[in-house]
Amino acid sequence: MLNRIWGSFFFIACAVALLKGVIWGDHQTWAAMVRALFDMSKTGFEIALGLTGVMCLWLGVMKIGEKGGAVDLLAKAFGPLLRRLFPGVPAGHPAMGAIVMNMAANMLGLDNAATPLGLKAMKELQSLNPEKDRATNDQILFLVINTSAVTLIPATIFVYRAQMGAADPTDIFLPILIATFFSSIVGLLVTSVVQRLKIWDPVVLAYLGGMTTVVVAMMVYFSSLEQEVLERQSSIVSNFLIFAVIITFLTLAAQRRVPVYETFVEGAKEGFQVAIGIIPYLVAMLVAIGVLRASGALDLFLDAVRWGVERSGLDSRWVDGLPTALMRPLSGSGARGLMLETMEAQGADSFAGRLVSTIQGSTETTFYVLAVYFGSVGIRRTRHAIACGLTADVAGAVAAILVCYLFFG
Repeated sequence: MLNRIWGSFFFIACAVALLKGVIWGDHQTWAAMVRALFDMSKTGFEIALGLTGVMCLWLGVMKIGEKGGAVDLLAKAFGPLLRRLFPGVPAGHPAMGAIVMNMAANMLGLDNAATPLGLKAMKELQSLNPEKDRATNDQILFLVINTSAVTLIPATIFVYRAQMGAADPTDIFLPILIATFFSSIVGLLVTSVVQRLKIWDPVVLAYLGGMTTVVVAMMVYFSSLEQEVLERQSSIVSNFLIFAVIITFLTLAAQRRVPVYETFVEGAKEGFQVAIGIIPYLVAMLVAIGVLRASGALDLFLDAVRWGVERSGLDSRWVDGLPTALMRPLSGSGARGLMLETMEAQGADSFAGRLVSTIQGSTETTFYVLAVYFGSVGIRRTRHAIACGLTADVAGAVAAILVCYLFFG
């Protein structure tokens, strides 16, 4: 899929440049596209290099949280809910433990821990599957929850915004939290309806009702504030909560007598490797997107959508986030490249820059998760998994747009 997307960017750019030359006599597009090749490759390297320090910081902090037992704490907190959402898993089966730990690791943004735990959970669920090439209801729900998982600490988004020069890289913390919550709720409800899950269970209602009440109350409160006051209070709350998480991680680690300095350095080393490892992928996507924009193809598409939106009397600023929203279910690196290119072109603190950051953090890459998780156990008949996952993606994108208008509009 990604091979086709990446290659199509160049072919579309070439076709548009040819049309502009033949119809309008514009032959400067070729020079602009070649210039974009060099400019964006340099930008990609500079972004990745600048990410190193901040990536080391956050992965170091996350390693302290992991060793300190934050994952175990979340697993205990959400265990009763997950046991009711997966009725096909017998009590005491290893699958439930892996599911709970995977969800907890996803909430903390611990990708390195979440993926192995997710693969283990899928393998254990497969052991309960009577038709080995056909996804069970529990496997589908597990996949949908993974594609729309609530992320409490979207550290990677903070890192990218810091590198792109955001005055307050964490000002999108609450918008991302709200957007990813709604994508998760919609994904869960749609899948529950299809699978006829008993979501009216008192425990399930208590969890979902409680979380929904908190999020809605937060939105109602912030919507009642003046824009300047809203942005100031949002920044204060976001930064306080993030620092509170760090203090909590350190406290938990101290209780377990975890050597926090050595543990931080261990995680920071992983951060260095991650930052260096993404250079080829980042350069590849930024170059392709840069060529597409230099050709005028991306602007033609956005201008056409913007014209239609404005003709209907609606605000069209959200259109700048549309490419990232469309790419997000297909390719994580592609969506990341579009996010960074938008922030490079319009600024990290612009409405578009904040919007693409929120969209990027609202969901996971549906087709990638489906390919990795189902592919690892040989499932070919995915049933309603794609439809439910994409529904959650749409809900996340729509929620991201609305919440950005609330916080930054």
